[in-house]
Amino acid sequence: MALQTLSGIRVLDLTAYVAGPYGATLLGDLGADVLKIESPGGDTMRHYPSTLPGESRVYLGANRNKRSIVMDLKQPRAQEVLHRMVTTSDVLIHNFRPAAAGRLRVDRETLQAINPRLVYCSLTGFGTTGPMADAPGFDQVLQCMTGIAHAQGAPAGAPQVVLGSVVDYYGAALLAMAVSAALFDRGRTGHGQCVDASLLRSALTMQAGRMVWARDESRDVERDLRAGRLAGIHPTREGYLYLQAQTPKFWIALCELTGMHDLATDPRYDDMKKRKDREDEIVPRLRAALATRTALEWEALFDGAVPCTAVRRIEDMFEHPQVLAQGLVAEHDHPQLGSYRAMTGPVAIDGGRPAGADRRAPMVGEHTDELLGEFGLDADDIRALRDCGAVQ
Repeated sequence: MALQTLSGIRVLDLTAYVAGPYGATLLGDLGADVLKIESPGGDTMRHYPSTLPGESRVYLGANRNKRSIVMDLKQPRAQEVLHRMVTTSDVLIHNFRPAAAGRLRVDRETLQAINPRLVYCSLTGFGTTGPMADAPGFDQVLQCMTGIAHAQGAPAGAPQVVLGSVVDYYGAALLAMAVSAALFDRGRTGHGQCVDASLLRSALTMQAGRMVWARDESRDVERDLRAGRLAGIHPTREGYLYLQAQTPKFWIALCELTGMHDLATDPRYDDMKKRKDREDEIVPRLRAALATRTALEWEALFDGAVPCTAVRRIEDMFEHPQVLAQGLVAEHDHPQLGSYRAMTGPVAIDGGRPAGADRRAPMVGEHTDELLGEFGLDADDIRALRDCGAVQ
């Protein structure tokens, strides 16, 4: 069985909520051994409102491929155990604010003095320097601060938050990319680097196309590529269809397959700008044609000739043939839920993960004794740590 890209890499994950935990999960997806170090009571996201009995849907989705240990890092004895773990680990990720990291003795200077090869990753709301370094940052705060909510709500006139914690998940991807690059660099230099990831960087990076302002441009210049109403979601006889037909090839195919043959060769509609200028003429005809079939029927009829998809619910993805063909859903046994299906394998390298390598999200403190034993603590040591509340 082939080893995964990060096999042999040990990651200490001290993060909570979404961005940090999912960033560590992405490393686990590549084969890293991820140890989730939780505070007493567990990751805050475990207690997030959910329709699952006794579990959080977001927590389960963001924490696969980990083992969990509960440690109270406010206690010196727990800090000593963590420092022991750092000596033989490769990566540590936390999302404490800078001042808190120092109080808990998980600051870069302390940990890289213990292990100079450690890749130290700090995930914050706004970065580790500047006037907002110690301010709390959350996905929706950054959406509203950086223009995402304003742009999303522009057509309706009122700001709207994009659902799905997009800043968190994008921040997780940037974190995993940067940590992987730092590990690569360590292979050349022998020294660990410091990765400074933040939700502010994530929110601005995902708007790179908007984040361009030429000299003398107005503040109110249009910063999005808006192709008009032709490219968008349209009602059908049953359900909604998204389609896009901007190139000449796709435009002609759309006209032919919807019966709008006269538009296909009409010079008044032969480029994107002309079609956008005349969309009040085109869209009613298009929607009248689409009303003759269901969204799924149009999807089958267009069949690659016109880029499109029926608008689906996320639940439909659990059985979608393309999703299943790519192996993107895994089923896990669970002590409380019986079992659950979840996303797996966000990237595939040389065939993806070996069969059976995916691990469900851990119960809180599920592996405390197991992990402490791996770091050389015996039963008496573990009992003493439990008695003083340093671990659970």
